[in-house]
Amino acid sequence: MEVILIILLIAAVIIAFSSIVTVHQSEVCIIERFGKYHKLAHAGLNFICPFVDKIHHRVDLRQQTMDVPPQGVITKDNVTITIDTVVFYQIMDPYKAVYEINNLRAGISYLAITTIRDIIGKMELDSTFSSRDVINTQLRDILDEATDKWGCKVDRVEVKDIRPPADIRDAMEKQMNAERNKRAVILEAEGERQSAITRAEGEKEAAILRAEAQKQSNIRLAEGVKEAKILEATGEADAIRQIAEAKAKEVELVYDAIMNAKPNDKLIAIKSLEALEKVADGQANKVFIPFDATQTLASVSAMFEAKN
Repeated sequence: MEVILIILLIAAVIIAFSSIVTVHQSEVCIIERFGKYHKLAHAGLNFICPFVDKIHHRVDLRQQTMDVPPQGVITKDNVTITIDTVVFYQIMDPYKAVYEINNLRAGISYLAITTIRDIIGKMELDSTFSSRDVINTQLRDILDEATDKWGCKVDRVEVKDIRPPADIRDAMEKQMNAERNKRAVILEAEGERQSAITRAEGEKEAAILRAEAQKQSNIRLAEGVKEAKILEATGEADAIRQIAEAKAKEVELVYDAIMNAKPNDKLIAIKSLEALEKVADGQANKVFIPFDATQTLASVSAMFEAKN
């Protein structure tokens, strides 16, 4: 009896543990009942019916990455290149991801390969290197639309590497070297051109500055000469004015002295004779005697006669 109880207890424990399903975070379990989809068991502790329900598949709901094997692709200009890509996707509907396709990762990989060949086949070799963003966007859009029925969302697709053949790489390296040399020559010529322009502009500005300086010098010299002449003329005018004022003062003083002396006719006659004597002592051959002087001489002779 005790053995039967122990067996029943063990069976109950086994059944209890069989009815408990633990699901991890960011994960769901698809539960089937008699081989048919029954429900989804979400993260945490879930209970199922033992021996009737079973876990068919565990689905990871986190974003996942998948490396697409490198593929040889022919471009529009008939060059075979190898492209290596990676796909970032996330399962949004676990039911579709399990029941709508047998192998989701294989389906995404094959779809990515065919899409890459289609996109690259419409592009030339040079454009494939400069259009990675375009390739990534087109791949993502096509894959996201195609995998929607599988309950999957493609977040992004990245082209990791594009490898052309060895001979093409050599030709591209030679072309790049030629382009670098060409750019170097162009930059050197441009530098010499800018240097020549700068020197010419500097010489031009220097010539303008020299001409402006010479002009200012000439203007200042002319102004100096002008001011000197003005000062000289002003000085001469002041000198003449001062001489005239001195002579006028002299005449005024003489006149005042004469007026103060109250001269008579005899004194005036004597002074006239003294003046005539000074005139006669000159170097001139001829001496003109004014008419008034003759009258004065006559008066003097008359005065002498009266004394005698």
